[in-house]
Amino acid sequence: MKVAVVTGASRGIGYAIANGLAAKGYQVVGISRNIEPGDPFALAIKADIADVDSHAMILSEIAAKFGRIDLLVNNAGVAPIKRMDILEVGAESFDRLMNINLRGPFFFTQLLVNFMLETRGGQEDINKAVIFITSVSAVASSPERAEYCISKAGLSMAAQVYADRLAATGISVYEIRPGVIYTDMTAGVKGKYDKKIADGLIPEGRWGQPEDIAKAVTALAGDEIPYSTGTVIEISGGMNIRHL
Repeated sequence: MKVAVVTGASRGIGYAIANGLAAKGYQVVGISRNIEPGDPFALAIKADIADVDSHAMILSEIAAKFGRIDLLVNNAGVAPIKRMDILEVGAESFDRLMNINLRGPFFFTQLLVNFMLETRGGQEDINKAVIFITSVSAVASSPERAEYCISKAGLSMAAQVYADRLAATGISVYEIRPGVIYTDMTAGVKGKYDKKIADGLIPEGRWGQPEDIAKAVTALAGDEIPYSTGTVIEISGGMNIRHL
């Protein structure tokens, strides 16, 4: 039995990841403020990852039911409630994004990784992993949502630091960097990105789908790309290609 913990699992990318892992035989723990019990979740926990004080309770539920964690997917994240120019954005919006997108995942990873190290067994436990879902916005500037970009850049560095610290322990750490993915979060700007895609923003010429990200997660979780801790995989239809 392998146990995967997926945050932000109730919809979009997180739900697709949960489905993909369940199809690969994982017992999936889904965490979200709006999650409901049922497939693909072996355990559904209603919680807010931004609330660091709730993390111990979350872990206690997982430990009581399964006694182990093999994979953590840090997917929970939000966009600004309102896009605002960097010269106007307020502290409330900035703090909200930092708490949900960066501070919460940083400390949740710390807690769960310590549990993974304390409870690991023998040879069957060598393929444990942590995956951070960030964004192309970690490296691409959007002045009208600066707080989002900064939070994802911070999460990207968190992935690198955790990869560095855990490399010798056998826990691999990866960053998956989605591009323009069609979810509830991006539905409100569909027209804007439809035009950008038509104008050549994405070389592959289409929106990304949550399942595109899920396939990358299952490949990494299945140790199909070994000897690669710290790797950043961009799933963006070629937005990473520099061209003239």
